[in-house]
Amino acid sequence: MPSIPTDAALLDLAVSLAERAAAAILAVKRAGFAVESKRDTSPVTEADRIAEALIVEGLRAAVPAIPVVAEEEVAAGIVTAPGDVYWLVDPLDGTREFATGRPHYTVNIGLVRGGRPVLGAVAVPETGEVFGGRVGAPAFKRDAAGQRAIAVRRPPQEGLVVMGSRHYAGDPRIAEFLQGRKVARIENIGSAVKVLRVAEGVADLHPRFVPTMEWDTAAPQAVLEAAGGSLRLWDGGVMPYGKPGWENPPYVVTGAA
Repeated sequence: MPSIPTDAALLDLAVSLAERAAAAILAVKRAGFAVESKRDTSPVTEADRIAEALIVEGLRAAVPAIPVVAEEEVAAGIVTAPGDVYWLVDPLDGTREFATGRPHYTVNIGLVRGGRPVLGAVAVPETGEVFGGRVGAPAFKRDAAGQRAIAVRRPPQEGLVVMGSRHYAGDPRIAEFLQGRKVARIENIGSAVKVLRVAEGVADLHPRFVPTMEWDTAAPQAVLEAAGGSLRLWDGGVMPYGKPGWENPPYVVTGAA
């Protein structure tokens, strides 16, 4: 049986593929693209498909022993049995943002082991940022200024910076959830960027009420937890992975207590 690389090597692989996928997405954007609708009415573009093919082929070629579960394959009815260890891939998280010219979309590549995300790479194509994290090592951010460690922050005296979803900005549950908390401002944007901003210590809280999928959260959760933050269910429980249908219940992302 072929050997499995170390988690450090697997993270390097995920980061490399996320960077390549980000470049491919930007190439599609420059060339122009059409927006289609999937069976669940969510949008999909050529960029989603090209990025996913690049990532999935790269992962399977480099580490054939680890199954890959990818969003567009699942949407097409191609479901890989995950096993105890598997990759979760969202090649373009925030397709609505991408399709409407907004910058808040990401490439997410996460590894799950024993029902928990253990490492992840998230690229933000528009800004050139790439985030990585794994259990037992500091999270990091790489951009034009180089690579450096990142960590969550304690809430500042002036109040919390809360990350909300642009698509659900008017959800009354946000105001209800924030009652009794000192809030400096709420920023409504799309995709996993919300989790990354908490991970790097420029935001403090992200409550999520509407459904997400496991490939949306695995990679950014790994980065967040490596940075000292947490993603928990509303009752404080651990987010399980490998659920039937891959759909997540509501959760809360927090930085330092």
